[in-house]
Amino acid sequence: MKQVNVFLCLTVTFQMKWLINHGKNSWGIHSMSKNLDIMVKHLTRVEGHGNIVVNMKDGVLEKAQLDIVEAPRYFEAMLKGRSFHEAAIITSRICGICSLGHQMTSLKATEDALGLEISTQTELLRKLLIHGATIQSNILHIYFLVAPDLLGAPSVFPLIPTHKDVILRALRMKRMANDIGDIVSGRAVHPITPVPGGFTQIPSVGELKEIRRQLVEDGIPDMMETVKTLASVAHMIPNFTRETEYISLKHPDEYALYDGDIFSSDTGPAPDSDYLKMTNEFVVTHSTSKHCKHSRSSYMVGALARWNNNYKQLCENALKAADSLGLKPNCNNPYMNTIAQAVEVQHCIENAISIIDTLLDRGLKDEKPNQEPTRYGKGVGSNEVPRGILYHEYEYDRKGNIIAANCIIPTGQNLGNIDDDMKKLVPEIVDRPKEEITLHLEMLVRAYDPCISCSVHFLDVTFVE
Repeated sequence: MKQVNVFLCLTVTFQMKWLINHGKNSWGIHSMSKNLDIMVKHLTRVEGHGNIVVNMKDGVLEKAQLDIVEAPRYFEAMLKGRSFHEAAIITSRICGICSLGHQMTSLKATEDALGLEISTQTELLRKLLIHGATIQSNILHIYFLVAPDLLGAPSVFPLIPTHKDVILRALRMKRMANDIGDIVSGRAVHPITPVPGGFTQIPSVGELKEIRRQLVEDGIPDMMETVKTLASVAHMIPNFTRETEYISLKHPDEYALYDGDIFSSDTGPAPDSDYLKMTNEFVVTHSTSKHCKHSRSSYMVGALARWNNNYKQLCENALKAADSLGLKPNCNNPYMNTIAQAVEVQHCIENAISIIDTLLDRGLKDEKPNQEPTRYGKGVGSNEVPRGILYHEYEYDRKGNIIAANCIIPTGQNLGNIDDDMKKLVPEIVDRPKEEITLHLEMLVRAYDPCISCSVHFLDVTFVE
């Protein structure tokens, strides 16, 4: 018996040494001595340019990363010397999709720095706008960027004759969300009526009732059909998991989109004034955009992070949608970010109806914006835009002009997590057909919904072995 045990021990030891020396890469995944070079040039799915670079030599994964090669745009420098009346208008131009989110965050930073209190009505109208912006952006991502992957189409255009009703539904939902921006903030892109301390103009009772009608008569039925559509193709979502840290806003009384403390799934809550301690930006050689980290090498922000941290505060129908789509608490599959976005749309539609009812019950008041500073100094604003938690910080002089500014964007916070996901994903799928590897890489980047201002572009991947 002892001889058998010794033989088994020697055999296992020999096999383990062979695997360590010959059969595993630096992430511990067997790759059969594969050689692989992947270069995706000018990934035009964010506001800027990026390249996917993957190198595997003799089964060892040497590089798997998203290179950001776009020149910085220096919005913080553009803000220096500008009046507090101008900051939100300027920063809304950072993005054509998240313009409302940047504006809301900018307004909150200015109000914090200058001690400008806002009314309950102003806060409710802002939350209504955030719901509209979230619906618009999430629907854009679900239907126009992700759906073609799940339906085996190269883009959304071939789906028009084959899935006309689905495309019309997507356009109808996006238009409904844009109408919220048009009516409440003056226009859907780069709003004009929200200002520090309030609004220059508010919607009428009739306009709010029209938004409510659209949400009830079109929004709720269309969202029910959206869940059915996603459920029919959910099996096409890759089964990939990697445990990471999730950071989002968290509020004790509501699903946090407009307000709350910063919350980490690893370390718990922190005030938004501690955002620098939570983000810890640092420079990497392969990106002109800084990376971020907190308790690990990277973290994730966005709809999946919000789901993991706040799912208990979603409305009942949103939780039912999550259950029917296979989204469970503590989900570690980044591809499921799209499903989390759909769940949020359900919640935003129903909560927007509730906000409108509250505004109508309270009675609309023509309030003058509070723009009389009570102090001058630094202020921080945080807000959940569709792609994750966004921070603005401004410092004002006694004339109400900006001395210094800092903006930390969700996509930048996600870049390190994308790299870490790629490092785990590539060895797991390296033995699959090249077309399948390409699709998985495209879908991984796409799952994070990197900030974009135009229609979807597919990745141009070249393999050299």
